[in-house]
Amino acid sequence: MSEPRLPGRWPQQVPVLIAGGGPVGLTLAALLGHHGVRTLVVEADAGYCSGSRAICISRRSQEILAWVGADRALVDKGLPWTGGRSYFRDTEVLHFRMPSDPAERFAPMLNLQQYHVEEIADHAGQAAGGRVERAWASKLVGVQAGIDSVEASVEGPDGALHCIRADWLIACDGGRSTVREQLGLQLEGVQYEGRYVIVDIEQTTERSVERLAWFDPPSNPGSTILMHRQPDQVWRIDYQIGDDEDPVEAVKPENVLPRVRSHLAMIGETAPWKPLWISIYNAKCLTLADYRHGRVLLAGDAAHLVPIFGVRGLNSGLDDAANLAWKLALVLQGQADASLMDSYSAERVDAARQNIAYGAKSTEFMAPPHRGFRLMREAALRLAAENEAVRSLIYPRQSTPVSHRGSALNATPADATLPAGAPGPGDPAPEARLADRHMTQLFGQGFVALYFSDSAAEQPGASAALAGPEGLAGLRCWRISRLPCPADALFDDQGQAWQRYGASEGHLVLVRPDGYLLARWSTPQWTALAEALAPFRLAARHRASATANTETSA
Repeated sequence: MSEPRLPGRWPQQVPVLIAGGGPVGLTLAALLGHHGVRTLVVEADAGYCSGSRAICISRRSQEILAWVGADRALVDKGLPWTGGRSYFRDTEVLHFRMPSDPAERFAPMLNLQQYHVEEIADHAGQAAGGRVERAWASKLVGVQAGIDSVEASVEGPDGALHCIRADWLIACDGGRSTVREQLGLQLEGVQYEGRYVIVDIEQTTERSVERLAWFDPPSNPGSTILMHRQPDQVWRIDYQIGDDEDPVEAVKPENVLPRVRSHLAMIGETAPWKPLWISIYNAKCLTLADYRHGRVLLAGDAAHLVPIFGVRGLNSGLDDAANLAWKLALVLQGQADASLMDSYSAERVDAARQNIAYGAKSTEFMAPPHRGFRLMREAALRLAAENEAVRSLIYPRQSTPVSHRGSALNATPADATLPAGAPGPGDPAPEARLADRHMTQLFGQGFVALYFSDSAAEQPGASAALAGPEGLAGLRCWRISRLPCPADALFDDQGQAWQRYGASEGHLVLVRPDGYLLARWSTPQWTALAEALAPFRLAARHRASATANTETSA
């Protein structure tokens, strides 16, 4: 657990006030701090959360946390995995693997308890040059939103009230958001009745790290059970309870422990064990219609609730933080209009609806809402044991990324001539292994232009269009070459970047600070690139060149 660390004196004014010091709020604070923005985080709890809660950290989320220097701590503590197994009764019906490459920077998934993620994100924020303050045991109790600021009332650990004026208030205060309630906002969508008991136990095991699922297991007929190994010899066990079971009784240790014991015996885990944490959960597919309300923005569970099945809850919240941070930094630093924050809402509401669509399908399989779904699921599971073609119906699509293809920010339309699967505007920029680094190490700070060329000759007009009189701050340009000859190029020694970006000679790709494509051109449109950046009013401070960049790492 964490130690209380309060501001030396409660500020009267801050650029950004974040309500909620969970993983999304703390990651957002760290991102803003690294973008140069001063932030205060207030959290009602006295420290990091208890219990595993969200545990599966996607590759995209690992990349986001790496932007604030948290990648080493994540990798050192977490347990990476690439696939899993599903069983119908006592028969294996699926063994899946997510797309992965041993040379990639991060595994498709990393198991790590939420309290570790919170601690890692918090430490990253504290390393952001003193720009991030946070107060534990301090609860936001009142919000008055104005035209160009927000007045917030915060109750400190001693019960005293403090009035804080913020240019922007970000609600990261969870599914029972006080900010959302204060604004009178209502989540919309569907709540499922199927309930799962969640149990953390400590037990030594030698099993591989993979996602394990049992449908109608002999140890608990009629139920569904999920198991994940976690760091520190912790098992996370989720099991479904019957519709007729009392949820209050279901989480009592005398009712939980026999079920856990029975299941461990069924799979041959005989080492001594002890319970650590018990909770209960039911799936919700809910979102606000808008995540911006004047100078108040909502993120994570305060904005949307996504089922745990498909692991899109915490991961979508971290993607909210990545989308929001760079835009808000530009607005606060006078490099973009406040209207840029409308794109945060539009993009992330659309992303939430994509995540909810995936999550709803997973939930209807993991917790069938009525008898018809249960019959269809049983039929699919029975057939999957014998027919490989049916197994795709029960495959948990946990690694499919969302896109912002319909975003108003996209500077060019999708190119119909691109190879199948190549990313277009609004898609996340793919990872690729270069000779001396990974492609995603270039992202996370400012805009990045990728110029795919094996020619050492500078393209006419490149320097003039990009540099202007003095250059564009916040833009870095990199030549990606399959040849080691150009001294200024990043060497794509295996051609992986060219292949994954669908590039040919002269392709030019513009990537946003959050690692999404903003534009791409099949021939180097240098003037068009500069025009695509014009709405962000990047200050003229230093010279950027498509053919000369001596930086070595993001």
